[in-house]
Amino acid sequence: MVKRLVARAVLSAFLLSGTALSAHAAGTLKVAVDSNLNTLDPAKMKGGQEYVAAYLLFNGLTAIAADMTLKPDLAERWEHSADLKTWTFFLKKGVKFHSGREMDAEDVLATITRIQDKATGSTARVNFEIVESMKAVDSHTVEFTLKSPYSGFAELFGERQARIVPRDALDTLASNPVGTGPFQFVSFAPGDRMVVKRNPTYFEAGLPKLDEVVIRILPETASQVAALTTGELDLAWNLPPEAVDKVKATSNLKAEAVPTSTWDGVIMNGTTKPFDDVRVRRAVATALDKQAITQIALFGYGTPTHSPIPPSHPYFNKDLPIAKGDPAAAKKMLAEAGYPNGFEVTLYTPAGRATRERLGLAVRELLKPAGITVNVQRVPFDVFLKDIEGKAGFYIDGFFSRPTIDTSVYPWYHSRGSWNAALWNYANPAMDKLLDGARQASSEEEAKKLYGEVQALAVQDAPGVIPYVINHVNGVSARVQGFTSHPMMFLDLRNVSVGQ
Repeated sequence: MVKRLVARAVLSAFLLSGTALSAHAAGTLKVAVDSNLNTLDPAKMKGGQEYVAAYLLFNGLTAIAADMTLKPDLAERWEHSADLKTWTFFLKKGVKFHSGREMDAEDVLATITRIQDKATGSTARVNFEIVESMKAVDSHTVEFTLKSPYSGFAELFGERQARIVPRDALDTLASNPVGTGPFQFVSFAPGDRMVVKRNPTYFEAGLPKLDEVVIRILPETASQVAALTTGELDLAWNLPPEAVDKVKATSNLKAEAVPTSTWDGVIMNGTTKPFDDVRVRRAVATALDKQAITQIALFGYGTPTHSPIPPSHPYFNKDLPIAKGDPAAAKKMLAEAGYPNGFEVTLYTPAGRATRERLGLAVRELLKPAGITVNVQRVPFDVFLKDIEGKAGFYIDGFFSRPTIDTSVYPWYHSRGSWNAALWNYANPAMDKLLDGARQASSEEEAKKLYGEVQALAVQDAPGVIPYVINHVNGVSARVQGFTSHPMMFLDLRNVSVGQ
């Protein structure tokens, strides 16, 4: 009798153990991204796939919620002086890095100091040039003094690169990231996968729900959709437009979509001929039909625009017409610029970025009637980042949504903007005055007026052509619960679970 009871207890324990293992396995989410992660150091990140890791592993002082409102994150609250020049952030107490050490004010100072250092190479540096000084008031209070009033300062801390990092682990972040995020780093095999596991001491009670997340690097869209269909994957991040209809048509999958201010653009480097002549740039912009390009490149999963300010935003300048393509007018502009017979040019596109490749082909065809012969050259993405972006004269590039309108346009159009210097090298004192004025706008009406003028000047000077903003679509298995696509393209998995 005793033996039977022991045997039954052992069997029950075995079954319970098996149940536990099954539940654990159900708590693993397998996600696909389409290219490698070149760094795990948030300050140095540039690619969307890297931002996926940033959101899982780190936190900012503030967070941009799915409804695009600003929320507390590592800061429990903040306040500013009446003149908008002194900002004080009060940190949550008891928040620990994955190493076990408590996060404090000195970590915030070290994070921002590092971003401000040119040697770090952070694209967020321009955002924090406005900081004149900063200090730790006490162990959990940080005070920033700005050079000029800035109403959107708190939003800067929701930016991807402004994740708070530990001051005692700065040199190893690229390969062994340590943050305060809902998940902590386990391993990374470049070109293959990254694995993270649940942070058991995460400061939001009961979150995250998942035990583990496996980020698989699968460049081919067909492979991602096939793996989703068979259950090898649970989620395909940032599904390309060409795959959306197939996912929608598959019974066990769904396409989670949200409008964004993410954009692709035609980059014309103003330091190289013939794009150093504004008349040539205007001719290119005039010849392109943005509605047609949106259909060709995105299959309609996006909206034509003038600048990174999306048509869904109140600051969008509705009085500016969307370019419909006028090759005759473009030819006239080229003749005035000294190119009566047009010219021939190479346009570089990043291989594997399907929308940008299609955009390149659309540009080639739409510029033909204007007399511009475009030779499209596909370049491997790592080579594109190393040798083309910021160096070539004519190429296709793209950028993700930013947390504020200021951070969406200032780095690209201000003469001292970090992305401006890395792309088209555009300089117009009138544009600088508008952008500096918008940062200090005392009302929504004033800001809307100034940003309306920014868009008009961007169209007139045409440092580049931004034809559309893109819908963000994730392919999701029906087994995944609690997932919502984020307009900033963040991969927020805190409330996600996976069923059987």
